[in-house]
Amino acid sequence: MTAVTLNLPEEKLRRLEVVARARGTSVAQLFDEMSSLLIAEDDAETRFRLRAQRGAGKEARGLELLDKAAGGPPCAANPEQAG
Repeated sequence: MTAVTLNLPEEKLRRLEVVARARGTSVAQLFDEMSSLLIAEDDAETRFRLRAQRGAGKEARGLELLDKAAGGPPCAANPEQAG
């Protein structure tokens, strides 16, 4: 494990110590949990962006498939079919 030194304002450190005590843990464990959450959030955003990039430009085809599945008139959100 690697040690990290942080410079925090005293008030922020005191608040973190209060939170840690309330949760029955240490400030170091709080930082470990926070870093895990930030990494998971970044991973989710990266996956979202990659999926969005792969699907970019395919909206019209998706609307066509929805219209076909619904068996109704063309979707108003798809101007290529609505006219």
